[in-house]
Amino acid sequence: MSEPYTVGIDVSMDRLDVAILPGGQRLFVANDAAGWAELVGRLQRCAIAAIGLEPSGGYERGVVRALLAAGFSVRRINPNKLRQFARARGVLAKNDRLNAQLIAEYVAIMPTRPVQSDPAAERLAEIVTMRRQLCDAHVAAENQASHLEDAMLRRIAKRRLARIEADIRLLDKRLAELVAAELGLARRSPARPRPDLVLARRFRLLCSMPGVGATLAYTLLALLPELGAIGRKQIAALVGLAPYDFDSSKFRGQRHIYGGRMAVRNVLYMAALAAFRFNPALKAFHRRLLAAGKKPKVAIVAVMRKMTGVLNAMLRDKTDWVDHTTGRHIVPAT
Repeated sequence: MSEPYTVGIDVSMDRLDVAILPGGQRLFVANDAAGWAELVGRLQRCAIAAIGLEPSGGYERGVVRALLAAGFSVRRINPNKLRQFARARGVLAKNDRLNAQLIAEYVAIMPTRPVQSDPAAERLAEIVTMRRQLCDAHVAAENQASHLEDAMLRRIAKRRLARIEADIRLLDKRLAELVAAELGLARRSPARPRPDLVLARRFRLLCSMPGVGATLAYTLLALLPELGAIGRKQIAALVGLAPYDFDSSKFRGQRHIYGGRMAVRNVLYMAALAAFRFNPALKAFHRRLLAAGKKPKVAIVAVMRKMTGVLNAMLRDKTDWVDHTTGRHIVPAT
């Protein structure tokens, strides 16, 4: 086979269903090291343009690493978009073989972004995700404890909360160690070519903006790797801060934000609450919006969108935050 082919892979816990288009070839392999090697060997005989797969709770990580190591272009497909694509094509049934074919068709037709291999960012994302889950568990346990009347149950809840808080502090320490290790590696090998800034330098640039703390910086590095590489409007859409029209003929509806990466947006919201109080530029921006009659929530979302745009430009240009009201650079200690 000489013409470029697209491949769709449906990932399950113990099996990979594979579809190759055009031609409709199908195969399946085990979702383990031997199966990945067999899949790579078969695909290397073909001229593969792109390989698509859905995130499957982590079961896809091994095959993605194997395919990237073999030099293939891999795309992660949003499951919701894939389902909408299937409905648009009139496909109502759902099974593993059909899913693999739909993924291959989606990759061939729709614009997709290649997966970038970055082990350090992947480790960071895993820890950030676990930290977010622990924070959610802490809120749930705290709410439950507030309604307990039995003394023994209150003691159990107190111990549970203390343990969750200790685990969160441990993860915060681990995140700091990961960034520090990346900084140490960069200092030991200053001539080593890098396609982008190391994590530690990106972290320092992000934290130079008043209102951006360690938690937001870690979240952006882990869950928004596109920051600094694309435009401000694209970044706003990825985070879910882009206002979308709702118009039809003479009807003009309200603009609303929609979609995006909720985990990033939630952390950014809390950071924005601090930013418009303590960042002079964002404070003035927030006041102007309120003076213009904007609702408080709308003003906060606008501050969030402003922050993503500025942070995107800072990483793109590799520059620290500048307070334009004083002309001073604000650089945090490293």
